[in-house]
Amino acid sequence: MSVLAIDQGTSSTRALRVDDGMSRVTHSVKHQQFYPASGWVEHDPEELIRSITACIDTNPGVQAIGIDNQGESCLAWNADTRQPVSPVIVWQDNRTASDVERLKQDGASQLVMDKAGLPLDSYFSATKLAWILEHVAEAKDLQRRGRLRLGTTDAFFLDRLSDRFVTDITTASRTSLLNMETGQWDDDLCRLFNVPIESLPEIVPSTGELGFIKSGKKSIPVTASIVDQQASLYGHGCRDMGDAKITFGTGAFALVVTGNTSFRSPEKGLLPTIAWQHTGHAPVYALDGGVYCAGSAIDWARSLGLFDHFESINQFGNTSAIERDLVFVPALSGLACPHWDRRAGGLWIGLSLDTSPRDMVQAVLEGVALRASEVIRAMGQFIPIADEISIDGGVSINPYFCQFLANILKRRVIVQKGQELTAIGTAQLAGAELNLSTDVQSMLVFEPNANMSGVFERFDQAIQRSLAWHPVSRHQE
Repeated sequence: MSVLAIDQGTSSTRALRVDDGMSRVTHSVKHQQFYPASGWVEHDPEELIRSITACIDTNPGVQAIGIDNQGESCLAWNADTRQPVSPVIVWQDNRTASDVERLKQDGASQLVMDKAGLPLDSYFSATKLAWILEHVAEAKDLQRRGRLRLGTTDAFFLDRLSDRFVTDITTASRTSLLNMETGQWDDDLCRLFNVPIESLPEIVPSTGELGFIKSGKKSIPVTASIVDQQASLYGHGCRDMGDAKITFGTGAFALVVTGNTSFRSPEKGLLPTIAWQHTGHAPVYALDGGVYCAGSAIDWARSLGLFDHFESINQFGNTSAIERDLVFVPALSGLACPHWDRRAGGLWIGLSLDTSPRDMVQAVLEGVALRASEVIRAMGQFIPIADEISIDGGVSINPYFCQFLANILKRRVIVQKGQELTAIGTAQLAGAELNLSTDVQSMLVFEPNANMSGVFERFDQAIQRSLAWHPVSRHQE
Protein backbone atom coordinates (compact mmCIF):
# COMPACT_ATOMS: atom_id res chain seq x y z
CA MET A 1 0.00 0.00 0.00
CA SER A 2 1.43 3.41 -1.05
CA VAL A 3 0.23 6.57 0.67
CA LEU A 4 1.34 10.13 -0.06
CA ALA A 5 1.27 12.68 2.75
CA ILE A 6 1.51 16.33 1.73
CA ASP A 7 2.64 18.66 4.49
CA GLN A 8 1.57 22.13 3.35
CA GLY A 9 3.30 24.35 5.88
CA THR A 10 4.06 28.01 6.47
CA SER A 11 7.33 28.07 4.53
CA SER A 12 7.30 24.95 2.35
CA THR A 13 5.29 22.07 0.93
CA ARG A 14 6.74 18.59 1.43
CA ALA A 15 5.77 15.16 0.16
CA LEU A 16 6.34 12.07 2.30
CA ARG A 17 5.69 8.76 0.61
CA VAL A 18 4.93 5.60 2.56
CA ASP A 19 5.39 2.26 0.79
CA ASP A 20 4.65 -0.87 2.80
CA GLY A 21 5.35 0.88 6.09
CA MET A 22 8.60 2.60 5.04
CA SER A 23 8.57 6.39 4.65
CA ARG A 24 10.77 8.83 2.77
CA VAL A 25 10.58 12.47 1.69
CA THR A 26 10.28 12.53 -2.08
CA HIS A 27 9.74 16.20 -2.89
CA SER A 28 10.01 19.58 -1.19
CA VAL A 29 9.24 23.07 -2.45
CA LYS A 30 9.79 26.33 -0.58
CA HIS A 31 7.33 29.12 -1.22
CA GLN A 32 7.59 32.85 -0.87
CA GLN A 33 6.42 34.89 2.10
CA PHE A 34 4.97 38.33 1.38
CA TYR A 35 4.96 41.20 3.89
CA PRO A 36 3.01 43.98 2.15
CA ALA A 37 2.57 46.07 5.33
CA SER A 38 3.58 46.04 8.98
CA GLY A 39 2.09 42.98 10.66
CA TRP A 40 0.80 41.53 7.37
CA VAL A 41 1.87 38.07 6.15
CA GLU A 42 0.58 36.58 2.89
CA HIS A 43 1.07 33.62 0.56
CA ASP A 44 0.23 33.27 -3.11
CA PRO A 45 -2.56 30.65 -3.30
CA GLU A 46 -1.60 29.67 -6.85
CA GLU A 47 1.97 29.01 -5.71
CA LEU A 48 0.65 26.71 -2.99
CA ILE A 49 -1.51 24.85 -5.51
CA ARG A 50 1.50 24.42 -7.82
CA SER A 51 3.54 23.05 -4.94
CA ILE A 52 0.89 20.50 -3.99
CA THR A 53 0.43 19.47 -7.61
CA ALA A 54 4.19 19.01 -8.01
CA CYS A 55 4.26 16.80 -4.91
CA ILE A 56 1.53 14.61 -6.36
CA ASP A 57 2.87 14.46 -9.91
CA THR A 58 6.35 13.41 -8.74
CA ASN A 59 4.88 10.43 -6.88
CA PRO A 60 3.18 8.15 -9.40
CA GLY A 61 1.57 4.96 -8.19
CA VAL A 62 0.28 6.13 -4.82
CA GLN A 63 -3.12 4.81 -3.80
CA ALA A 64 -4.20 7.46 -1.30
CA ILE A 65 -3.36 11.05 -0.42
CA GLY A 66 -3.47 12.91 2.89
CA ILE A 67 -3.00 16.67 3.16
CA ASP A 68 -2.26 18.70 6.26
CA ASN A 69 -2.66 22.46 6.30
CA GLN A 70 -1.58 25.63 8.08
CA GLY A 71 -4.65 25.82 10.29
CA GLU A 72 -5.76 29.43 10.54
CA SER A 73 -4.51 30.70 7.14
CA CYS A 74 -7.44 31.57 4.87
CA LEU A 75 -8.61 33.17 1.61
CA ALA A 76 -11.55 33.81 -0.73
CA TRP A 77 -12.19 32.34 -4.17
CA ASN A 78 -14.73 32.14 -6.99
CA ALA A 79 -17.20 29.25 -6.72
CA ASP A 80 -17.46 28.93 -10.52
CA THR A 81 -13.83 29.20 -11.61
CA ARG A 82 -12.14 28.03 -8.35
CA GLN A 83 -9.75 30.97 -8.85
CA PRO A 84 -8.62 32.89 -5.76
CA VAL A 85 -9.73 36.50 -5.40
CA SER A 86 -7.51 37.24 -2.40
CA PRO A 87 -4.08 36.21 -1.21
CA VAL A 88 -3.79 33.65 1.57
CA ILE A 89 -3.80 35.64 4.80
CA VAL A 90 -1.38 33.63 6.95
CA TRP A 91 -2.00 32.63 10.57
CA GLN A 92 0.77 35.00 11.71
CA ASP A 93 -0.94 38.00 10.10
CA ASN A 94 -2.09 40.71 12.52
CA ARG A 95 -3.88 43.17 10.23
CA THR A 96 -7.16 42.75 12.09
CA ALA A 97 -5.81 43.70 15.54
CA SER A 98 -7.85 46.91 15.66
CA ASP A 99 -10.99 45.00 14.60
CA VAL A 100 -10.39 42.57 17.45
CA GLU A 101 -10.02 45.46 19.91
CA ARG A 102 -13.34 46.92 18.78
CA LEU A 103 -15.06 43.57 19.23
CA LYS A 104 -13.62 43.29 22.73
CA GLN A 105 -14.86 46.77 23.57
CA ASP A 106 -18.29 45.75 22.31
CA GLY A 107 -18.31 42.87 24.80
CA ALA A 108 -17.99 40.04 22.26
CA SER A 109 -15.25 38.10 24.06
CA GLN A 110 -17.60 36.01 26.20
CA LEU A 111 -19.75 34.90 23.27
CA VAL A 112 -16.70 33.73 21.33
CA MET A 113 -15.29 31.94 24.36
CA ASP A 114 -18.61 30.30 25.21
CA LYS A 115 -19.34 29.03 21.71
CA ALA A 116 -15.96 28.60 19.98
CA GLY A 117 -13.87 28.06 23.12
CA LEU A 118 -11.35 30.57 21.80
CA PRO A 119 -10.20 34.04 22.84
CA LEU A 120 -10.77 36.99 20.53
CA ASP A 121 -7.52 37.20 18.58
CA SER A 122 -6.44 37.98 15.03
CA TYR A 123 -4.59 34.64 15.03
CA PHE A 124 -7.82 32.85 14.18
CA SER A 125 -9.50 32.92 10.78
CA ALA A 126 -12.80 34.72 11.45
CA THR A 127 -11.57 38.32 11.44
CA LYS A 128 -9.31 37.59 8.48
CA LEU A 129 -12.27 36.33 6.44
CA ALA A 130 -14.29 39.38 7.45
CA TRP A 131 -11.39 41.63 6.40
CA ILE A 132 -11.34 40.04 2.95
CA LEU A 133 -15.06 40.61 2.51
CA GLU A 134 -14.72 44.25 3.57
CA HIS A 135 -11.61 45.17 1.58
CA VAL A 136 -11.56 42.97 -1.54
CA ALA A 137 -14.01 44.35 -4.11
CA GLU A 138 -14.22 41.13 -6.10
CA ALA A 139 -15.13 39.20 -2.97
CA LYS A 140 -17.96 41.66 -2.28
CA ASP A 141 -19.23 41.28 -5.84
CA LEU A 142 -19.12 37.48 -5.66
CA GLN A 143 -21.07 37.53 -2.41
CA ARG A 144 -23.77 39.70 -3.99
CA ARG A 145 -24.04 37.15 -6.81
CA GLY A 146 -23.99 34.17 -4.45
CA ARG A 147 -20.72 32.87 -5.93
CA LEU A 148 -18.29 33.59 -3.08
CA ARG A 149 -16.38 30.88 -1.27
CA LEU A 150 -14.54 31.62 1.95
CA GLY A 151 -12.40 29.25 3.93
CA THR A 152 -9.12 28.02 5.24
CA THR A 153 -6.52 26.75 2.80
CA ASP A 154 -7.60 23.11 3.12
CA ALA A 155 -11.05 23.95 1.72
CA PHE A 156 -9.45 25.78 -1.19
CA PHE A 157 -7.09 22.88 -1.94
CA LEU A 158 -9.87 20.30 -1.87
CA ASP A 159 -12.30 22.42 -3.86
CA ARG A 160 -9.72 23.22 -6.52
CA LEU A 161 -8.09 19.80 -6.78
CA SER A 162 -10.79 17.28 -5.84
CA ASP A 163 -14.04 19.18 -6.50
CA ARG A 164 -15.16 18.90 -2.85
CA PHE A 165 -15.98 22.13 -1.02
CA VAL A 166 -15.33 20.80 2.48
CA THR A 167 -13.15 21.49 5.50
CA ASP A 168 -12.22 19.00 8.18
CA ILE A 169 -13.46 19.55 11.71
CA THR A 170 -9.99 20.17 13.19
CA THR A 171 -9.41 23.07 10.82
CA ALA A 172 -12.91 24.41 11.39
CA SER A 173 -12.19 24.45 15.12
CA ARG A 174 -9.43 27.03 14.46
CA THR A 175 -11.68 29.62 12.84
CA SER A 176 -13.69 31.03 15.79
CA LEU A 177 -16.79 30.20 13.73
CA LEU A 178 -17.30 26.58 14.82
CA ASN A 179 -19.57 25.78 17.76
CA MET A 180 -17.48 23.34 19.81
CA GLU A 181 -20.58 21.65 21.19
CA THR A 182 -22.38 20.99 17.89
CA GLY A 183 -19.35 20.61 15.60
CA GLN A 184 -21.03 22.90 13.05
CA TRP A 185 -20.80 26.53 11.96
CA ASP A 186 -22.53 28.77 14.47
CA ASP A 187 -25.05 31.37 13.25
CA ASP A 188 -24.33 33.78 16.10
CA LEU A 189 -20.56 33.66 15.55
CA CYS A 190 -20.91 34.16 11.81
CA ARG A 191 -23.15 37.19 12.41
CA LEU A 192 -20.73 38.59 14.99
CA PHE A 193 -17.78 38.42 12.59
CA ASN A 194 -19.83 39.35 9.47
CA VAL A 195 -18.86 36.11 7.74
CA PRO A 196 -21.68 34.76 5.51
CA ILE A 197 -22.36 31.22 6.64
CA GLU A 198 -23.55 30.25 3.15
CA SER A 199 -20.04 30.97 1.79
CA LEU A 200 -18.35 28.50 4.16
CA PRO A 201 -17.54 24.88 3.31
CA GLU A 202 -19.25 21.79 4.67
CA ILE A 203 -17.59 20.41 7.82
CA VAL A 204 -16.49 16.76 7.58
CA PRO A 205 -14.36 14.30 9.63
CA SER A 206 -10.58 14.27 9.24
CA THR A 207 -10.58 10.90 7.47
CA GLY A 208 -12.77 9.26 4.88
CA GLU A 209 -13.50 9.90 1.22
CA LEU A 210 -12.69 13.58 0.65
CA GLY A 211 -12.67 13.56 -3.14
CA PHE A 212 -10.30 12.45 -5.89
CA ILE A 213 -7.29 14.28 -7.32
CA LYS A 214 -6.28 13.61 -10.92
CA SER A 215 -2.63 12.93 -11.63
CA GLY A 216 -1.85 11.78 -15.14
CA LYS A 217 -4.52 9.27 -16.06
CA LYS A 218 -5.31 8.30 -12.50
CA SER A 219 -7.74 9.66 -9.95
CA ILE A 220 -6.30 9.27 -6.45
CA PRO A 221 -8.58 9.39 -3.41
CA VAL A 222 -7.92 11.97 -0.69
CA THR A 223 -8.46 10.06 2.54
CA ALA A 224 -7.23 12.55 5.18
CA SER A 225 -7.27 16.30 5.68
CA ILE A 226 -6.19 17.88 8.96
CA VAL A 227 -4.42 20.82 10.61
CA ASP A 228 -0.64 20.37 10.61
CA GLN A 229 -0.28 20.53 14.40
CA GLN A 230 -2.99 17.93 14.93
CA ALA A 231 -1.29 15.73 12.34
CA SER A 232 1.94 16.17 14.27
CA LEU A 233 0.21 15.14 17.51
CA TYR A 234 -0.94 11.94 15.79
CA GLY A 235 2.50 11.37 14.29
CA HIS A 236 4.14 11.68 17.69
CA GLY A 237 2.08 8.70 18.80
CA CYS A 238 0.02 10.71 21.28
CA ARG A 239 -3.23 8.81 21.78
CA ASP A 240 -3.98 8.75 25.52
CA MET A 241 -5.16 11.51 27.84
CA GLY A 242 -2.13 13.50 29.04
CA ASP A 243 0.09 12.61 26.08
CA ALA A 244 1.71 15.84 24.88
CA LYS A 245 3.96 17.06 22.11
CA ILE A 246 5.58 20.37 21.14
CA THR A 247 6.52 21.23 17.58
CA PHE A 248 9.15 23.96 17.32
CA GLY A 249 8.80 25.42 13.85
CA THR A 250 8.16 29.03 12.90
CA GLY A 251 6.15 29.14 16.12
CA ALA A 252 5.94 26.58 18.91
CA PHE A 253 2.77 24.54 19.22
CA ALA A 254 1.97 22.37 22.22
CA LEU A 255 -0.95 19.97 22.23
CA VAL A 256 -2.11 17.54 24.89
CA VAL A 257 -4.75 14.85 24.27
CA THR A 258 -7.87 15.20 26.45
CA GLY A 259 -9.85 12.26 25.00
CA ASN A 260 -13.58 12.45 24.43
CA THR A 261 -14.10 15.63 26.48
CA SER A 262 -13.60 19.21 25.36
CA PHE A 263 -12.00 20.87 28.38
CA ARG A 264 -12.06 24.65 28.65
CA SER A 265 -9.46 26.67 30.50
CA PRO A 266 -9.80 30.32 29.48
CA GLU A 267 -8.26 31.51 32.75
CA LYS A 268 -5.02 29.76 31.75
CA GLY A 269 -5.14 30.86 28.13
CA LEU A 270 -5.48 27.29 26.86
CA LEU A 271 -7.65 26.52 23.87
CA PRO A 272 -9.94 23.53 23.44
CA THR A 273 -9.49 22.11 19.98
CA ILE A 274 -10.36 18.99 18.06
CA ALA A 275 -7.41 16.65 17.64
CA TRP A 276 -8.93 14.45 14.93
CA GLN A 277 -12.11 12.67 13.97
CA HIS A 278 -12.26 9.38 12.12
CA THR A 279 -15.29 8.75 9.94
CA GLY A 280 -18.05 7.13 11.98
CA HIS A 281 -16.48 8.04 15.32
CA ALA A 282 -16.79 10.88 17.80
CA PRO A 283 -14.12 13.60 17.77
CA VAL A 284 -11.00 13.26 19.92
CA TYR A 285 -10.24 16.52 21.73
CA ALA A 286 -7.06 18.27 22.81
CA LEU A 287 -5.88 21.38 24.59
CA ASP A 288 -3.75 23.70 22.50
CA GLY A 289 -1.21 26.30 23.49
CA GLY A 290 0.74 28.30 20.95
CA VAL A 291 3.87 30.47 20.96
CA TYR A 292 3.99 32.87 18.03
CA CYS A 293 7.78 33.05 17.62
CA ALA A 294 10.13 30.10 18.04
CA GLY A 295 12.28 29.27 15.03
CA SER A 296 11.41 32.68 13.57
CA ALA A 297 13.02 34.35 16.61
CA ILE A 298 16.24 32.39 16.09
CA ASP A 299 16.24 33.18 12.36
CA TRP A 300 15.70 36.83 13.26
CA ALA A 301 18.72 36.76 15.60
CA ARG A 302 20.78 35.32 12.78
CA SER A 303 19.56 38.03 10.39
CA LEU A 304 20.90 40.61 12.87
CA GLY A 305 24.35 39.04 12.52
CA LEU A 306 24.46 37.62 16.05
CA PHE A 307 25.67 34.28 14.67
CA ASP A 308 26.53 32.79 11.28
CA HIS A 309 25.95 29.05 11.44
CA PHE A 310 23.41 27.09 13.45
CA GLU A 311 26.07 24.59 14.48
CA SER A 312 27.90 27.37 16.31
CA ILE A 313 25.05 27.77 18.83
CA ASN A 314 24.66 24.10 19.79
CA GLN A 315 26.59 24.48 23.05
CA PHE A 316 27.25 27.22 25.58
CA GLY A 317 28.90 27.38 28.98
CA ASN A 318 27.62 25.65 32.10
CA THR A 319 25.62 28.68 33.25
CA SER A 320 22.40 29.64 31.53
CA ALA A 321 21.85 33.22 30.40
CA ILE A 322 18.83 33.63 32.66
CA GLU A 323 20.85 32.55 35.68
CA ARG A 324 23.11 35.49 34.79
CA ASP A 325 20.01 37.72 34.69
CA LEU A 326 20.01 38.02 30.89
CA VAL A 327 16.52 37.28 29.59
CA PHE A 328 14.89 37.39 26.17
CA VAL A 329 11.11 37.47 25.67
CA PRO A 330 10.30 36.27 22.10
CA ALA A 331 7.23 38.50 21.75
CA LEU A 332 8.23 39.60 18.24
CA SER A 333 4.63 39.08 17.08
CA GLY A 334 3.06 39.50 20.51
CA LEU A 335 2.38 36.76 23.03
CA ALA A 336 -0.04 33.87 22.60
CA CYS A 337 -0.84 31.32 25.33
CA PRO A 338 -1.25 31.96 28.24
CA HIS A 339 -1.12 35.77 27.85
CA TRP A 340 -2.89 36.44 24.53
CA ASP A 341 -1.45 39.93 24.15
CA ARG A 342 -0.72 40.99 20.58
CA ARG A 343 0.56 44.33 21.90
CA ALA A 344 3.42 42.71 23.81
CA GLY A 345 6.90 43.64 22.57
CA GLY A 346 9.97 41.47 22.24
CA LEU A 347 12.85 42.40 24.52
CA TRP A 348 16.22 41.55 25.95
CA ILE A 349 16.63 42.65 29.54
CA GLY A 350 19.79 42.46 31.61
CA LEU A 351 22.14 43.66 28.86
CA SER A 352 25.46 45.08 30.04
CA LEU A 353 28.70 46.28 28.50
CA ASP A 354 30.17 42.78 28.66
CA THR A 355 27.17 41.11 26.98
CA SER A 356 28.31 39.42 23.77
CA PRO A 357 26.29 38.47 20.67
CA ARG A 358 26.70 34.86 21.76
CA ASP A 359 25.13 35.66 25.14
CA MET A 360 22.20 37.27 23.37
CA VAL A 361 21.63 34.19 21.19
CA GLN A 362 21.78 31.95 24.25
CA ALA A 363 19.05 34.09 25.80
CA VAL A 364 16.96 33.79 22.63
CA LEU A 365 17.11 29.97 22.74
CA GLU A 366 16.21 30.00 26.42
CA GLY A 367 13.37 32.47 25.85
CA VAL A 368 11.73 30.16 23.30
CA ALA A 369 12.07 27.21 25.69
CA LEU A 370 10.69 29.23 28.60
CA ARG A 371 7.68 30.35 26.57
CA ALA A 372 6.94 26.73 25.64
CA SER A 373 7.33 25.70 29.26
CA GLU A 374 4.79 28.38 30.26
CA VAL A 375 2.29 26.59 28.07
CA ILE A 376 3.08 23.12 29.47
CA ARG A 377 2.92 24.44 33.03
CA ALA A 378 -0.51 25.93 32.31
CA MET A 379 -1.66 22.59 30.89
CA GLY A 380 -0.28 20.77 33.93
CA GLN A 381 -2.50 22.82 36.23
CA PHE A 382 -5.50 21.56 34.30
CA ILE A 383 -4.73 18.00 33.25
CA PRO A 384 -1.90 15.65 34.36
CA ILE A 385 0.87 15.69 31.76
CA ALA A 386 2.85 12.53 30.99
CA ASP A 387 6.36 12.23 32.43
CA GLU A 388 7.89 12.63 29.00
CA ILE A 389 7.17 15.12 26.25
CA SER A 390 7.87 14.46 22.59
CA ILE A 391 9.23 17.35 20.52
CA ASP A 392 10.16 17.95 16.91
CA GLY A 393 10.81 20.80 14.49
CA GLY A 394 13.88 22.72 13.43
CA VAL A 395 14.77 24.12 16.86
CA SER A 396 14.77 20.62 18.37
CA ILE A 397 18.05 19.75 16.64
CA ASN A 398 19.84 22.17 19.00
CA PRO A 399 21.16 20.11 21.95
CA TYR A 400 21.55 23.11 24.27
CA PHE A 401 17.94 24.07 23.70
CA CYS A 402 16.70 20.52 24.33
CA GLN A 403 18.65 20.07 27.56
CA PHE A 404 17.53 23.48 28.85
CA LEU A 405 13.92 22.56 28.00
CA ALA A 406 14.20 19.24 29.89
CA ASN A 407 15.62 21.05 32.91
CA ILE A 408 12.91 23.68 33.14
CA LEU A 409 10.09 21.20 32.41
CA LYS A 410 11.55 18.69 34.91
CA ARG A 411 10.57 16.01 32.43
CA ARG A 412 12.24 13.71 29.97
CA VAL A 413 12.30 15.33 26.52
CA ILE A 414 12.12 12.94 23.58
CA VAL A 415 13.47 14.43 20.38
CA GLN A 416 12.12 12.83 17.25
CA LYS A 417 15.12 12.86 14.92
CA GLY A 418 13.16 12.17 11.77
CA GLN A 419 11.71 15.72 11.78
CA GLU A 420 8.76 14.59 9.64
CA LEU A 421 6.23 13.79 12.35
CA THR A 422 3.57 16.03 10.81
CA ALA A 423 3.71 14.22 7.49
CA ILE A 424 3.94 10.83 9.21
CA GLY A 425 0.80 11.60 11.19
CA THR A 426 -0.96 12.68 8.00
CA ALA A 427 0.11 9.45 6.29
CA GLN A 428 -1.10 7.36 9.21
CA LEU A 429 -4.47 9.10 9.15
CA ALA A 430 -4.74 8.73 5.38
CA GLY A 431 -4.21 4.97 5.70
CA ALA A 432 -5.75 4.42 9.13
CA GLU A 433 -8.48 2.12 7.86
CA LEU A 434 -5.81 0.11 6.07
CA ASN A 435 -3.79 -0.44 9.28
CA LEU A 436 -0.90 1.53 7.86
CA SER A 437 2.20 1.60 10.06
CA THR A 438 5.26 3.75 9.42
CA ASP A 439 8.83 3.04 10.36
CA VAL A 440 9.84 4.31 13.80
CA GLN A 441 12.46 7.04 13.63
CA SER A 442 15.39 6.99 16.02
CA MET A 443 15.12 9.32 19.00
CA LEU A 444 17.29 11.36 21.33
CA VAL A 445 16.46 11.52 25.04
CA PHE A 446 17.29 14.43 27.32
CA GLU A 447 16.90 13.82 31.05
CA PRO A 448 16.65 16.73 33.49
CA ASN A 449 20.12 17.24 34.98
CA ALA A 450 19.97 20.65 36.70
CA ASN A 451 17.81 22.47 39.23
CA MET A 452 16.39 25.60 37.62
CA SER A 453 14.48 26.91 40.64
CA GLY A 454 13.79 30.61 40.50
CA VAL A 455 14.00 30.77 36.73
CA PHE A 456 10.27 31.14 36.14
CA GLU A 457 9.95 34.02 38.57
CA ARG A 458 12.74 35.86 36.72
CA PHE A 459 11.19 35.13 33.34
CA ASP A 460 7.78 36.30 34.53
CA GLN A 461 9.31 39.62 35.57
CA ALA A 462 10.55 40.08 32.00
CA ILE A 463 7.18 39.00 30.57
CA GLN A 464 5.41 41.64 32.66
CA ARG A 465 7.65 44.32 31.16
CA SER A 466 6.82 43.20 27.64
CA LEU A 467 3.02 43.19 28.00
CA ALA A 468 0.94 45.91 26.28
CA TRP A 469 4.12 47.60 25.08
CA HIS A 470 2.84 48.63 21.65
CA PRO A 471 -0.12 51.00 21.35
CA VAL A 472 -3.14 49.75 19.44
CA SER A 473 -2.52 52.44 16.80
CA ARG A 474 0.64 50.59 15.75
CA HIS A 475 -1.59 47.86 14.27
CA GLN A 476 -3.81 50.26 12.37
CA GLU A 477 -1.26 51.20 9.72
